Amino acid sequence: MVSSEEFRPARRKAVRLTSAELVKTSYFDGRALPLVLEPNGGEVNLVAWAEAHREFVETELGRHGALLFRGFELDTVARFEQFVAATSGGALAYGERSSPRSQVSGHIYTSTDYPAGESIFLHNEQSYNLRFPLKIYFYCLVPPRAGGETPIADTRKILASLPDDVLRRFREDGYMYVRNFGHGFGLSWQDAFQTRSKSDVERYCREHEITFEWRPGDRLRTRQVRPAVARHPRTGELAWFNHATFFHVSTLGASIREQMLGALGEDDLPNNTFYGDGTPVEPEVMEQLRAAYLREKLAFAWRQFDVLMLDNMLASHGREPFTP
Repeated sequence: MVSSEEFRPARRKAVRLTSAELVKTSYFDGRALPLVLEPNGGEVNLVAWAEAHREFVETELGRHGALLFRGFELDTVARFEQFVAATSGGALAYGERSSPRSQVSGHIYTSTDYPAGESIFLHNEQSYNLRFPLKIYFYCLVPPRAGGETPIADTRKILASLPDDVLRRFREDGYMYVRNFGHGFGLSWQDAFQTRSKSDVERYCREHEITFEWRPGDRLRTRQVRPAVARHPRTGELAWFNHATFFHVSTLGASIREQMLGALGEDDLPNNTFYGDGTPVEPEVMEQLRAAYLREKLAFAWRQFDVLMLDNMLASHGREPFTP
């Protein structure tokens, strides 16, 4: 685990200039993730530059997994949206939701409406979905007074570090993600699926390989089995790409975990994960999985107008506690 205090801009090692020599690149103390891109001495229109160098951006994103654009005058949400459009097919709507977010503009949302004093463990966005974003962007309009880093970790290195005996079971069976809706904890099924129609929910579940069970009191339980390892469609590399660790009850903070278990019991938790055949994952295995993320974890302090662009399959992300 690496803290943000260990990274100081003065210690960066310059790597090279881009072809247009308008943007310089560097690393944090030799760490290959993220690649930091900054103006090379003058003002640079980041949206125009990104449009002209989209292949360069794609190549570097695939190589590093994360790009940090820093020092550009991307000073409004509208300009951030333009940057997203310039480097991708545009922002996606937030579907099959698992955490509360507030809409900022169009398909731009707050990262998550979760208590500021709590940390969010490393994960890959919507890896439990059959359709998930290949890119994810974070934008800092107003830096926090303290904390609030978005730690990241290379999922290729996480995969390479896991013991064979741990990997074997997940490779063979995948993992099962179980959700319970309607007990007052977590999102309601209406919010998660953005509908008030049970038939719409059932149709979505059938189309996305999710088994469902309606329970008394307008409650819903879903189960979906997903692979734990995925091959990147562009780079061809294998990555540890799943929510098996993030949604497991043992990854919750101690106070929240005790509150949830005391009120609901393990069977009715809003989120939990198992091996793909439904059997529990051993506590020692969960400890090994969390340790693998933390070994690769890197965090840096946000600066105003920073944009962090992640390849969602190659880099996991989280959130540190913060003072708003």
